[in-house]
Amino acid sequence: MYPFSSSIIAISAAALLAPLTPFAVASVIPQAQRAEGAERADGRTQSLPLAPLDGSSRGPGAGAVGLSKPDVAPFTMVGVVWKEPGAELHARVQVRTRSAESGRWSGWQSLDAHGADAPDPGSGAGSGSGSGEGGSAARRGGTAPLWVGDSTGIEVRVKPPQTRTAGAAELPRGLTAELIDPGGDGAGPPGARATGTAAAGRITAQTKAASEADAARLDPAPPAAARPFVGPRPEIVTRKGWGADESRREQAHRYTKTVDVAFVHHSATGNNYRCGEAASLIRGIYRYHTASLGWADLGYNFLVDKCGRIYEGRAGGVTRAVLGAHTLGFNHNSMGVAVLGSYDTAAPSKSSVNAVSRLTAWKLGLFGKDPESTETMVSSGGKYTSGTKVRLNVISGHRDGFATECPGVRLYDRLGAARASSATYQGRR
Repeated sequence: MYPFSSSIIAISAAALLAPLTPFAVASVIPQAQRAEGAERADGRTQSLPLAPLDGSSRGPGAGAVGLSKPDVAPFTMVGVVWKEPGAELHARVQVRTRSAESGRWSGWQSLDAHGADAPDPGSGAGSGSGSGEGGSAARRGGTAPLWVGDSTGIEVRVKPPQTRTAGAAELPRGLTAELIDPGGDGAGPPGARATGTAAAGRITAQTKAASEADAARLDPAPPAAARPFVGPRPEIVTRKGWGADESRREQAHRYTKTVDVAFVHHSATGNNYRCGEAASLIRGIYRYHTASLGWADLGYNFLVDKCGRIYEGRAGGVTRAVLGAHTLGFNHNSMGVAVLGSYDTAAPSKSSVNAVSRLTAWKLGLFGKDPESTETMVSSGGKYTSGTKVRLNVISGHRDGFATECPGVRLYDRLGAARASSATYQGRR
């Protein structure tokens, strides 16, 4: 058995067959077509080991590893992983790619070396191995993945910092470049006709009154005094809508008691995607989290694209307190919302920030939380020692709970406005 907290409840996939909330799914996903090019439709991951670079034994490039593969199978996303999930990569990680369309090489782009968070110790869905989410043998450490568009060539360089006394910093074992083809047509689910949107499978939006009435029928329902502050449910693209291959994830789900805090992230996957490619980007992150990092499922509970569209993330039910893998130490009793893109220097769109406000007004409202208040949470390790009590904003940034720059300074600076807007949607202002 897993060493879970008593607040975490394991429920099999079969128990979720009955509807948990009276929302309507608006359309049906087309079946994937098995024909020529089926391997591309289903997606794939190419794992390429990194090796010492020429001339890396001395001088400024000492200790550097990398690879150069000008001709590989098509891919759209790249990340770098290593064997020990708890090891840190203290190095500069850069990639450049060759466009499948033009044949031209991109400039060098940096990967966020600290971008891939992790499940809490001993958490997650599993088969009873006692090793936590995905099994300790399967899990690996990794950078954030980067969206690079259709590419057929890759160069990678990983350069550790130099010190005058000790030389190059030691790199984790088993560094490997993961080239990800998420499958599908680039815009929608595998086998779906491209339409420029993630159209196929959505939970429809509701008025505030309808959302409050639905909340009263949930089990557990929010306290009666909190029901007037459930925000209107926004439209949500379901996992079927973005084309999740449900065979890739572990089939059991884990739930915690409540949702006290919403942690806002940026995916650090870059901003060079079109909104019509968001479903493909999410499938790539899903494949990276499960196949490359060895997690049970997509780590985030929800995702938001630059056009303000909201997507269901980790499976288990959008109204439920699903245990995710997004903020090490504070995955329990929280939810993770990732805004697709990188916001260290680029500003997030108004649409994406507003989507965060609308989503949190509804989801936090289901659990009676005021977006402008704070909650005390107990860390299970990471930035704060296990057992430490930490006071957090109900809408916090990833950096508030974990040692990271995520969600980027430009998005982090918008969280105050997001809290106020979320409270307005709830009717508290």
